[in-house]
Amino acid sequence: MPLLLIFLTVLASVGIGWSIGANDAANSLGAAVGSRVLTLKQAIILIALFGFLGAALQGHHVAKTIGKGIVPLNQLDKTVSAYIALVASFAACCWVILATYWKIPISTSHSMVGAVAGAGLAMNTAVKWKVLMDIFICWITTPLGAALMGYLFYIVLKNIFYRYIPRKYLDMILPFLIITSGCYVAYSWGANDVANATGLIVGAGILSAKSSLILGGLAIVLGIVTWGYKVIETVGSEITHLLPLMAFSAQLASAINVHIYTVFGIPVSTSHSIVGAICGVGLVRGVRVLNVRIVRDIVFSWLATPFVSGVISFIFLKTLIFFIK
Repeated sequence: MPLLLIFLTVLASVGIGWSIGANDAANSLGAAVGSRVLTLKQAIILIALFGFLGAALQGHHVAKTIGKGIVPLNQLDKTVSAYIALVASFAACCWVILATYWKIPISTSHSMVGAVAGAGLAMNTAVKWKVLMDIFICWITTPLGAALMGYLFYIVLKNIFYRYIPRKYLDMILPFLIITSGCYVAYSWGANDVANATGLIVGAGILSAKSSLILGGLAIVLGIVTWGYKVIETVGSEITHLLPLMAFSAQLASAINVHIYTVFGIPVSTSHSIVGAICGVGLVRGVRVLNVRIVRDIVFSWLATPFVSGVISFIFLKTLIFFIK
């Protein structure tokens, strides 16, 4: 395998890791920033720390699915695998960067899965359509499950906290709970999403699982620190106005939701999860409190993401093959 190809593939993986950190940082503590429990700077530090821990400790679960489950990279010629990994990472990264610039919280998992499938089709390799269908079903259940949990959590917790706990104690307890649940979201996000940056280079046999997870975790941290603030504003305050207990309910629902999928090795969207959870807690107060325009734009971008990244990946790889030949 040419050294230049290896270098470019690793560089593309770092790029997608950076874009993941930039777009998905909001999923962890955007709600805490929106409810004014944390400042933007404090949130970014905590997201970087716990996101890296999740990537390093449990990122291997979903990495297997991204690297081998959609297109069997480990069974292909190493050069072919490297080209698929390079182009899929590049295509996914392009779309995620555009969405981040527009301040839209999209799914990096959707972007990467679509890009891998597009690259696999371009190379005429076997695409595991059953695995894709299973992932697609989980994409639908992710926001719905998070919304349901968020709705139920907020109703139950509101009755417990506001009825039995004095207000002066609430003001001390809630900030701690919001920060803790947000760190849990960051951990589960790192564990699920680092696979989008590392799964392909592991599947292609370029780096070991352990070294790639550390590299992907560091790339995500870089994205959080440099550009993570953009989408945090959208998630934290533009979908609905979050009261502190709403923020805690949404973050707890989202974290549990994503962590369950992570254990089963399913790449789901933390963006879908947190937005679904925020909508769920918002619905307790009625549809009128939701910013329907923002929600509509987010849902539209969700639907477009796997197809756009897949088309970019397919066209770019076909073009690359034409010039190489």
